[in-house]
Amino acid sequence: MKIKILTLFPQLIDSIKYSIIGRAMDNGSLIIQAVDIRQFSTNKHKKCDDVPYGGGAGMLMTVQPIYDCIQYLDPSRQSKRIFLTPTGKKFDDKMARELADNDLIILCGHYEGVDQRAIDLCIDECISIGDYILTGGELAALVVVDAVCRFCSGVLGSQQSHEQDSFANGLLEYPQYTRPQEFRGHFVPDVLLNGNHAEIKKWQLEQSLLLTSRDRPDLLKDSYED
Repeated sequence: MKIKILTLFPQLIDSIKYSIIGRAMDNGSLIIQAVDIRQFSTNKHKKCDDVPYGGGAGMLMTVQPIYDCIQYLDPSRQSKRIFLTPTGKKFDDKMARELADNDLIILCGHYEGVDQRAIDLCIDECISIGDYILTGGELAALVVVDAVCRFCSGVLGSQQSHEQDSFANGLLEYPQYTRPQEFRGHFVPDVLLNGNHAEIKKWQLEQSLLLTSRDRPDLLKDSYED
């Protein structure tokens, strides 16, 4: 899978090179590249922002460097093109699975956003990671890339890892434990120690249902509506 992250601050993307995603990049399962949009600006000072027409606070990223950057990287429109914005469709586990089937170009906004023409001309889908505002799209891009890449072949050590995660079956994940069996008076539940896999699976489902009904009842509501 190939992912290109378009940004004014490529150094903010460097942390993706570590841990599980970094290992997948090293073994060739993933190619993730941070692309500096400023390189494509025709302004002699490499300026990529300007004041908005009609007034308003802050600056907008200009359309020219964004358009030229994406045209250079994806002239035949082979990749799925994403813009990260609070006004986009809410990102979730289902969307992450779907995006994992594509090469991606991810545009990170900054300042007050981008010229709408960049979205109209270049972008396939606008995505939001939540109902809050960040100073730029780089952190949101890292969230999306990390979630998506977990569904790519060769990234996780075990296929079961994402199949048993929260949201995989519409429920929150059950509690998990490892050694020691007792810590400061808190014990691992006996059912996890008896080797009866049927009982363990039953307990895990019960715990998932309890946690979901307590902390995310909206997920249960959504499953009934589906």
